[in-house]
Amino acid sequence: MSHDHHHHHHHDSGKSLKTAFFLNLAFTIIELVGGWYVNSVSIVSDAVHDLGDSLSLGTSWYLDRLSKKKATDSYSFGYRRFSLLGALINAIVLILGSVFVIREAILRILSPEESDAQGMLYFAILGVAVNGYAAWKLSKGKTLNERVISWHLVEDVLGWVAVLIVSVVLLFYPSPYLDPALSLLISVYILWNVAKRLQETVFLFLQGQPTDVDKSGIEAEIRQIPHVGSTHHTHIWSLDGEHHVFTTHVKLKPIASLDDLLEVKNELKRIMKKHPFEHYTIETEIDREDCVLLKGEHHTHH
Repeated sequence: MSHDHHHHHHHDSGKSLKTAFFLNLAFTIIELVGGWYVNSVSIVSDAVHDLGDSLSLGTSWYLDRLSKKKATDSYSFGYRRFSLLGALINAIVLILGSVFVIREAILRILSPEESDAQGMLYFAILGVAVNGYAAWKLSKGKTLNERVISWHLVEDVLGWVAVLIVSVVLLFYPSPYLDPALSLLISVYILWNVAKRLQETVFLFLQGQPTDVDKSGIEAEIRQIPHVGSTHHTHIWSLDGEHHVFTTHVKLKPIASLDDLLEVKNELKRIMKKHPFEHYTIETEIDREDCVLLKGEHHTHH
């Protein structure tokens, strides 16, 4: 991957995040006011959903800019991991919002109120259009953050389609229960998805091994290299779900010359290039050398 390409992709992700953020924020405000105006709790629940998305878009856009900063002394791996933090904050906001809406919906079911079906219909059409556009803009993203967000926006579109259907039904068969029922449905759906995302985020926070890399496969490849005896202490973890870090120790068979060692090192680099590793560290050990770590002993040499 050439540097320019890399830079270009990132520039794009920042720009589309920014566009989507402002679109969404403006829309959330219109929606909250509108939902209150047409007295529809399902539109308000969609607004909460959109608010969560606006926040996640905002944090992602900010973190996206941050993650492009070069590594510093205090953050030697750079700022990619901050995107996980963004995903976490986002999840918390969505959970709180959903809880608030569920409470509202239950109150509505207990004391029913009519909502303005025609107003809901107009809003739903607008909602499908705006979110559809934003989702389409972000669907090309590659980072976990962008994936999460384009998924949110697709959900929003579906939420609006549901509001659209309910408002059409209400035009013909008025019932005060349809609106809060839909609201509960949307909220439960949000919560279910947040739970899944949260699991993914926490997994990466705890240095879980990324699923798109086959550790034993890479180890087998390394062992195929001439002069390589075995590997141990192989660790793979991810910075942000997309850029990974790899470390291993390679035990060499008896080697006659420095050229052989260079050949091994070049082969190792070739293997590393094939995988999405942002950093890799490989320790090569000559056959006469004992790996202190392997034995778990601490030799101190004075």
